[in-house]
This record gives sequence, structure tokens and C-alpha cells, in this order.
Amino acid sequence: MDLSSVTKTKLEMSRNYHDMGSVNKLREAAQSGDEGALEEAAKQFEAIFVQMMLKSMRKAQDALADKDSPFSTEQVKFYREMHDKQIATDLSANGSIGLAEVIMQQMNPGNGVMPAGVVRADGDLSVLNRHNVAAIQNAQNRVMGNNNDNVSQGAFKSAAFASPKEFVDALYPHAIEAAKALNLDPKAMIAQAAVETGWGKSLIHKNDGENSHNLFGIKADKRWDGEKATVDTLEFVNNVPEKQQASFRSYGSFTHSMEDYVDFIKSNPRYEQAIQKTESPKDYFNALQEAGYATDPHYAEKVMAVLDGNMLGELIP
Repeated sequence: MDLSSVTKTKLEMSRNYHDMGSVNKLREAAQSGDEGALEEAAKQFEAIFVQMMLKSMRKAQDALADKDSPFSTEQVKFYREMHDKQIATDLSANGSIGLAEVIMQQMNPGNGVMPAGVVRADGDLSVLNRHNVAAIQNAQNRVMGNNNDNVSQGAFKSAAFASPKEFVDALYPHAIEAAKALNLDPKAMIAQAAVETGWGKSLIHKNDGENSHNLFGIKADKRWDGEKATVDTLEFVNNVPEKQQASFRSYGSFTHSMEDYVDFIKSNPRYEQAIQKTESPKDYFNALQEAGYATDPHYAEKVMAVLDGNMLGELIP
């Protein structure tokens, strides 16, 4: 029998609510990086969601049920709950809901699918109406008398690259040069830029449609006297995501963005520990996160997932 078929059978067995041994096999396969296990795990998450819906429906039914009915006993409720859980698992396995596919895409950062953060930030839908967005914002600025030439209040996020391959092909040669100054693997810089911009699908553009070329999400604080772009962003406050407005640095080119990233890291005392750990990308990004580079509590983990993922490995052998 084909080995892949044997593995698939073992994973499919984990869909049985009563088979705890197979669930453990699913956990072991997921830890080994098995993509099939990832798919099954997504289906398990979907099943949990369906179980919650069924449970809520049952509660509403129980509120109207006859307490003296033989179908309202605790024993009946116990077996009914087990039955509902198995139904939820089977529905997920058959793709009846469709949630598992979305979960699988978001759990696998190496598959080239636009990450959840980009979807929340409007993805590349702005490309379809970029001129309308710019025209409306320019009209508003004229009415409001916005005379600050360095700040673009009507900035928005849209795509600057058609694919991850185009993103890597354009940026990797520049990353090789910039990363030397940090003694960092240039692939690590590309991975971080991919997380920050969704593989170039969510780059900040100023209200006139000009690309800000900001690859690393560096904000325009008081130390920055160049052009800025103000845009909605997702920040984590006490580990809870919160939509805020922030000003980001705007560059004339992607090369300038990478050079400023290197200068930003080297000139900021809070990143001294990170600089000493650049030989290990994992330690470097963990140190960046601990120093407050990003508010996302899983930032370093996300960057490493891209760095170690199949997508980047295929694009940069």
C-alpha cells in the first residue's frame, strides 16, 4: 500500500470523535510539518465551531422541553452531545461549511495566501479604486486646509507586487547588500518584509497613489524629518488587537527603506541585544519582539514561519 495512503488513513481516523489515539497521531504529524496534518487540524477547528453552534441550539431547545419527558434525562443529553460532536466532525470532513479551508490558508504562511492582517487592512481592493480614493482625499484636504506637505493623511494600503515571486525577485538583490551591515541572513530581511506587507500585497501608498516603499512598518516618530503617510493599522494592546491611526515613514525607493531599517536597528539602543544575535534569525527576531519592535505577541513566530516556510525556500533556494 502507498505510504501516503496509509498516512492519510491515520489522519482521517482522527475525525472520529471517540478515537483519542488517532487524535494523538494527528498531533505528532502536525509537529513534523505534515501538510496533511495541517488540513486535518483545520477541519478539527471547524468542527469545534460547528459543535458550539449545535450546543447553543440544543440549549434553546432544552429551555422549551418538557422536564418530565424521558428524552430530557441527563443520560439522553450525554449521548446526544456525543452524537452532535460526531456530526460536527463529519460535516467538517465533508467541507459542508467551508471554514476549514480559510483556517488552513491562514495557518500556513508559506502558501502564498494573503494573511489575515492584510485582509483586515483591505488587501489589494484599493487598487480597483485608487484614483477615486486619491481624488476624494485631495478634495477633503483642500476643504480642511491641510497644508502639511510632509504628511499624507489619506494614505491607504494596496498591492505593489503581483505575486510573492515578483516580490522576492525585486527585493532580494537589495536585501543582500543591506543585510551585510547587520550580519543578518538576507532571507531573514525578506521574511520580515513579507510579514509586514503580506508579500507586497499591503504596502502603504500616499493619497496621491505614490508608493511609500515602507517594507518594515517603521513609524514616523519625532526622529524622522522625511515624508510621512498616515494610515489605519492594527496594534495589540494587552494582547488584544485594536485599530489605530499611525504615521509611517515614506521612502523614495525600496533600497532606501532597507537602508533606513538597518540604520533604525543599529542606532536605537533598545535593539542592542538583537544586534548581538543576528547570526541566529530566530534569536534576532525574538530579541526584536522583546525590545518592542512590534506589538503583536506572535510577531517573531510569524516571521520565522515565513523564513522556514516552503514558499520562501522555493523562491530563494
